[in-house]
Amino acid sequence: MDSTTYLLSDYKDSTTSVHDVPVATSTSFTALLNMMGLLIGLGQLSTAYALQTGGWASAFILCGLFMLGAYTSHLLGLCLATDVRLKSYADIGHVAFGRKGRYISLFFVNMESFMALVSFTISMTDHLTRVLDGYRNFHVSFFSLSTAQSLTVIAIIVSIPSVWLRNLNSISFISTLGILLSFLICGVLICTCFFGGIIANKPIQVFRINNIFSVSGLYIFNIASHMAIPDVYKSMVDPTAFSTISFLSFGVVSALYTVLAFLGAKMFGPGVSSQVTLSMPKHLIFTQIALWAAIITPMTKYVFFTVPMASEVEHHLPAKMLLWKKTVIRGAAGSIFLLVVLVIAITIPFFETVLGLTGSLVSIFVSVILPIAFYLRIFRKTITLASLVIHLIIIATCLVIGITGTISNVRSMINHY
Repeated sequence: MDSTTYLLSDYKDSTTSVHDVPVATSTSFTALLNMMGLLIGLGQLSTAYALQTGGWASAFILCGLFMLGAYTSHLLGLCLATDVRLKSYADIGHVAFGRKGRYISLFFVNMESFMALVSFTISMTDHLTRVLDGYRNFHVSFFSLSTAQSLTVIAIIVSIPSVWLRNLNSISFISTLGILLSFLICGVLICTCFFGGIIANKPIQVFRINNIFSVSGLYIFNIASHMAIPDVYKSMVDPTAFSTISFLSFGVVSALYTVLAFLGAKMFGPGVSSQVTLSMPKHLIFTQIALWAAIITPMTKYVFFTVPMASEVEHHLPAKMLLWKKTVIRGAAGSIFLLVVLVIAITIPFFETVLGLTGSLVSIFVSVILPIAFYLRIFRKTITLASLVIHLIIIATCLVIGITGTISNVRSMINHY
């Protein structure tokens, strides 16, 4: 069946009419900030560990993945340009492969959101544990949990009202706070290098091939932003500039992450933590700033990463249902989602393993494999044979990387236990 047939007949369950398309208000500069905001996150904390574990030559893998991520975001932009009614990642999957494409897209997008939130929550607990080292008389405990875990429970409960928000301006404000905190962490690490008395002269091996598949997932997670790319595209007043914005944002963030990776690895050497902020000297004020920024950052991510799941729940509610009832059901779904994340995060407290598994198992699909598959399907009548072969080779290579990375991280999780 032709993709156009999917769009015009079976597409009613994913969108209704052209009049439902939101009004575009973002300038190119605003879109650039939004794209960079999607890319920058707690993944920056793991780049130094990944570089030290994989060797300095593995930085080429990091840069290569950012280039590939920029290209696949460009492909998603091309797919979105085919019809004004396309509004989400799942919509593109629906047009490309029908309802199966939509369900597969939703599965991977929601899995990525869930596993990313688990990683963020583990990170929060790790940083709370480090902060509480200086307050040994402070003790809070729920259900035999540690003080740090108990405070994480409180933080999740405090964050739950944010997932009930429907106002995009409110969500944008929270997201902006997360961006500023991420930049603060970067700045503090740089200040620690120059003013913290740490000499950045630790050795880094050239290439450690035995570890490359385990760290590949950490690198892949850094480009995980594609599920929200349709939102950025649709918000642009001039969507023809999307590709330029995409390549520029991926390029800037790639340069930033590469610098942070080398800086952290040279500062702390083989003993660098899976989250570089945990390796910073306890006595420095820079360290306290970085730790609290890393604690607050996950709380700004919860609302954003629960949006795909909550929106899909609302999408399947009857059209005639009252708005307040939809809001309650949507909010309840997001709240339950967060509570499940909390339980998993406390059960599996291994940040680098969960983050790497997220990259290898789901982010590689959401950010590379599925966008290419959508593009090949939607534009199959105009794609040359050479282009088809190249794209299929990329898909096959990424499948191998994803499978081997998943196996490596699962083994690591088993070894932890």
